[in-house]
Amino acid sequence: MRRPFNEWTFTHMNRLMPAAPVGSGGFHMPLGERPVDLAPVSYSIGERTYGIREFHRRTFTTAFVVLRDGVIVHEAYQGRFSGVDARMQLFSVSKSILSLLVGIAVEQRAIGSVDDPVSRYRADFRGTAYERTTIAELLDMTSGVGDLETWDEQDSGIKRFERAIAGGGDVTEVVRRAPRSALPGVRFNYSTFDSQVLGWVLEAATGKFLPAYASEQLWSRLGAENDAYYWLTRKRPRTAIGGGSFNATARDLARIGQLMVADGRVAGEQVVPREWVRRSRTPRIPAGMLGPSGYPHYGYANHWWTLDDGAFTAVGVHGQYLYVDPAANVVIVKCSAWPTQDDEARDAETIAGLREVVRYLRG
Repeated sequence: MRRPFNEWTFTHMNRLMPAAPVGSGGFHMPLGERPVDLAPVSYSIGERTYGIREFHRRTFTTAFVVLRDGVIVHEAYQGRFSGVDARMQLFSVSKSILSLLVGIAVEQRAIGSVDDPVSRYRADFRGTAYERTTIAELLDMTSGVGDLETWDEQDSGIKRFERAIAGGGDVTEVVRRAPRSALPGVRFNYSTFDSQVLGWVLEAATGKFLPAYASEQLWSRLGAENDAYYWLTRKRPRTAIGGGSFNATARDLARIGQLMVADGRVAGEQVVPREWVRRSRTPRIPAGMLGPSGYPHYGYANHWWTLDDGAFTAVGVHGQYLYVDPAANVVIVKCSAWPTQDDEARDAETIAGLREVVRYLRG
């Protein structure tokens, strides 16, 4: 996970794993450009103050795109293999995109209600800890299923999941065997298993493969410049990892952020239900209440991380962010190549830096 090896990996996942395209279709909506010099931006960590160049160096930025009022005001690609057309591995930012797809399916009545249990759509989860878990509990990570998601313990659930994906194991069976660790709806526990089950529920409810549904209902309606893709498991039948395998350009990811600012509308069309967007940026679990699997400056709602100033963000390991401040009409995409999956101090520094970019743009 050292640079430049991780940088190459994070821009070439379709060279390493099977992949399925998420087509952009024929609707392309260019983003305008109105460049703003961010050199004066500074932020403080403890008693030290840093500038924007130090921010990128210290937080291993590979791609940085800033929209204000739907227009690109700043764009930079510091990564050795990144660029305008490079599709970035977004890790758990994928979870937030999955949530939008679920919201669309609920609006279309393919999913009857977020209060429906998993077993209504996936009968093979009867008799497992997920049998009575509701879709709402999956979205808020309160299923009460599975252990603490730790990457440095070889026998943790997430490491078994990772080995099954890459090594040709049975991913479904790994998730089906997850034990119950708390009552449903009581305790937040960040869980890629919850997202994976949510993706399987979505596929069962819609009758569509996740990449195909994402293309049909979201990506082809976004005005995206490029196709995106999900990478897939090695074992057949292939399955997309709804909680971690979405890849897209930084510009196109910024379009998702702008959709969230616009209450789910793109070019006058309601792509994601307005109330679903509002549900996603309104804390259902307040900041400071996430426990050991969440940082204290975050709350959580609907597969998005919320902040106490009204901003919210999608977050992926190794430093991937889709940061949205609706009040300022600012969207920031920051892709990174951290040498570790998680880093609480580096995350806090990233949020501090992004907030100062917003503050500077607001004047």
